[in-house]
Formats: sequence, C-alpha cells, structure tokens
Amino acid sequence: MLLALKKTYEAMPEPKFVITCGDCALDGGLFKDSYYVGGAVKDILPVILHIPGCPPNPQSIIQTLLGFLQKGAI
Repeated sequence: MLLALKKTYEAMPEPKFVITCGDCALDGGLFKDSYYVGGAVKDILPVILHIPGCPPNPQSIIQTLLGFLQKGAI
C-alpha cells in the first residue's frame, strides 16, 4: 500500500494535509517491526495532526479534530 499512499497524496490538489488516526497509522504500532510495514506514515508523508489511541474512541477523534480546527491550523 506504500505506492498507493504516495500516489494518492501526490494526486491530491493543494492545500493538502495528512491526519493520522490511531497509533498504528502513526508509527506502525504493534506491527512496526514486521516485514510488511513500510514504516511510519510520518516518515513518508508530512503529518500535521495525530489522533492517539489504539484505536482512538469516537469522542477522542471528534475532540482532537475540533481542537485542531479551532486553532485555525488550516
């Protein structure tokens, strides 16, 4: 999926940003040392926001996104 991830990101129009949701998305989580994991998303694409958790609950996702938007980061 590494190639698909890169192609999808490159195909997106500007402005574009990456938000990771869950610990596995950020750094590979439990699977980070596995042969089929291409590395942390943050090392492949510019991640501007991470929503922590394994998995994050819906309330955490909404609160983190709202806090990010309220800061006017976009």
